[in-house]
Amino acid sequence: MPGALLSILPILIAVVAVLALAFVLFKASWRVAEPNEALIISGRNVGDGAAITTGADESMRFRIITGQGTLVIPGIETVRRLDLNLIETNLTIKCRTRQAIDVNIEGSVIFKIGDTYGEIANAARRFLGKDPAYMLNQVHSIFAGHLRAIVGNMTMEELLSDRDKLRDEVRAASSTEMANLGLKIDSMQLLEIEDPSGYIGLIRTPHVAAAEAVARMAKAQQDQTATEKEQAAAIAMAEARTAATKRQAELQAEAETALKKAAQAGPLADAIAKQQVVEAETRTAELRADLTAKQLETDVRKPADAEAYAAKVTAEGKRDADIAASEAAARQVQLSAAAEAERVKVSAAANAESVKLAAEAEAARTKLQAEANANATRATGEAEAAATQAKGLASAKAVQAAGEAEAAAMSARADALAKGQDGLIAQQVATNMPAIVEAAVKPFANIKDLTVLNGGEGLGQVVVGAIMKARDLIPQIMSMTSDIAASSKSKEKS
Repeated sequence: MPGALLSILPILIAVVAVLALAFVLFKASWRVAEPNEALIISGRNVGDGAAITTGADESMRFRIITGQGTLVIPGIETVRRLDLNLIETNLTIKCRTRQAIDVNIEGSVIFKIGDTYGEIANAARRFLGKDPAYMLNQVHSIFAGHLRAIVGNMTMEELLSDRDKLRDEVRAASSTEMANLGLKIDSMQLLEIEDPSGYIGLIRTPHVAAAEAVARMAKAQQDQTATEKEQAAAIAMAEARTAATKRQAELQAEAETALKKAAQAGPLADAIAKQQVVEAETRTAELRADLTAKQLETDVRKPADAEAYAAKVTAEGKRDADIAASEAAARQVQLSAAAEAERVKVSAAANAESVKLAAEAEAARTKLQAEANANATRATGEAEAAATQAKGLASAKAVQAAGEAEAAAMSARADALAKGQDGLIAQQVATNMPAIVEAAVKPFANIKDLTVLNGGEGLGQVVVGAIMKARDLIPQIMSMTSDIAASSKSKEKS
């Protein structure tokens, strides 16, 4: 047994040594990333898939380990730690406002390396292995540039009244560049704005003066209120003293009055006794007067009242009788008037009914008469129309016959004219000669007195002139007759 153990002892020792060596090698190769740091492992090609998995771009051939452990090949891979803690830096930056006023702005920025693999990779490539002051200088430069640019577009009044706007604009403008560096801003505060030129003091002066004026006014108002209260208290004290003095005087007067009343008690008692005697005598006189009045009332007034009452009753009875008689007469007149009105109403109704019936009968008669007259008128009209039509036909036939006869006469006359025109004309002249002579002498008919000169010769001249005038008319008459004959002839032809 001991020989067997001795034979396997070297094997056991070798196994233990191998295990110990493996443990030491594992311990030396295992790296653990703390919660506030990141392990940057480089030196071995991790491949494209690993680069994508770790969140780095294709040019970053290293591993990033956060919050866990990993195996590292000693001698092949290098492990470096990147601190992820917060970093604070103070800013003291000289700026110039839009009004060309120099100001010194003091602030504080708290930042850190970002938590994503991309941010850690960017920060590792820029700051790993460098002095922390380098990172602070970079951050200070970024904030100084943006702060100067933003303050240059603002006035001093805007800086003083809206610091939050300045802070937010600076932080928003710096975020992109900080992200490119792999940094993330956690907090930014503007602590102080210094004014070397004293502009802030000038701005502050009117406000301070206004505040001081308000304070003085408030103090003056408080003093006035206090004075008013003191005066009111003094007045109250004076009133209290006056009231006390007045009350003391009243009490003194009451005491003196009581003493005087006590001194006058004896004379007052005598006077009261005498007054009572006078009152008793006065009462006796009043009783005597009342007795006399009652006797007069019994002897004189009551009989007079009885007579007046009797006269009043008599007058009231007569008045009531007259009223009753008047009412009876009025009632009788009312009844008579009502009966007369009823009679008149009945009579009027009967008359109205009779008038209505008579009117209806007259209307019926008038209607029948009108219908009869209308029928007669219509028959008469029809007869007259027929007669008128017959007369018209007869007249038309007569006119037609007359026209035909006239046409025949004109035709005969035209024939006669055609055959013996001269003879007919002479006949017409001879037939119408009296009329011609009458027309010739007609101008002399209206002459009342005619004076003829030259005697018989003058009268002969007048007669001869008239005859000559008639002779002058004959050609005209013949011409007219010829025209009539020609016209008749043309009508006959047509």
